[in-house]
Amino acid sequence: MHFPRLDVAEIKINPIQKGGSDRKFYRIRCSPEQALILLKYNLEREENRHYVHIAKFLGEHGIRVPEVYFDDPEEGLIWLEDLGERDLYNYRDEGWLVRRAFYESALDQIATLHGLPESVCVEMKQHLPAEFNSELYLWEQSYFFENCLGRYFKIDRTELAPLARLPALKEIAERLAFFPRVLVHRDFQSQNIIIRNGQAYLIDFQGMRPGLAEYDLASLLYDPYVDLPETERAELTAYYRAQLENGIGVNAEFDLKLRLCAMQRLMQALGAYGFLGLVKGHKHFLKHVPAALKSLQRIVAEIDGLTELNKTLRELT
Repeated sequence: MHFPRLDVAEIKINPIQKGGSDRKFYRIRCSPEQALILLKYNLEREENRHYVHIAKFLGEHGIRVPEVYFDDPEEGLIWLEDLGERDLYNYRDEGWLVRRAFYESALDQIATLHGLPESVCVEMKQHLPAEFNSELYLWEQSYFFENCLGRYFKIDRTELAPLARLPALKEIAERLAFFPRVLVHRDFQSQNIIIRNGQAYLIDFQGMRPGLAEYDLASLLYDPYVDLPETERAELTAYYRAQLENGIGVNAEFDLKLRLCAMQRLMQALGAYGFLGLVKGHKHFLKHVPAALKSLQRIVAEIDGLTELNKTLRELT
């Protein structure tokens, strides 16, 4: 009805199995040349309702995202452009020269988002989830202690409680909440970056909210799905900083914020792996726990006041 020009004589519908979201994706293929993505979302989850609004906002400001063809908010259905099946994760075994170009394209897109002036973001913020504040950072920490160390590694609550109450953790949450915020993707990792014709497109952005640019950068550089050597991570950090120097501006605390944001992001990811794998039954997430925990231990070892937590992590890795 909404796409009368499509040839629906031999339509094929295939579910797309990806991620741990409660949303469902389907590839609707009408012919070898004609395909759409159908997204069915849960009407009860507020952030799902903002997907279309965010997609249009990003597109209007030159950030590559799937085009929205049609939206049926009463049924929770969105018809989207099909960007293909190759995400950044699919290229993880390619040589660095190939991957670097894709990573730089992705960083160009996220730097554009981070660099949007406040004047164009004010109205958009009314449609977004709660901003990153100290409460959200503390929630990420708690999510990690409960679902990773507690649920996955089965560490007793009496042993976990003192670790979760380390003063340095609260200080980190409060310190990060003090910095000025920009719009962030919130889940900027390899499986949420589609590569099409050599260019990066962002997907799964419904969690966008005000936060720190370094959180998005940490999400990509310390992505548990892809093992980036330190040399590659340093190159990408330098590339991103060059984009900031051309527009947003780099402050003296960039390296510290990146380290603290990496800690937060990895705690959030590990909490999610434990919850999705053991509560929701998505067992495939559990295979990423060792890589994420190893990265977290290395980062925590460089942060003052977290000696006891580092000792526990070192014993688990």
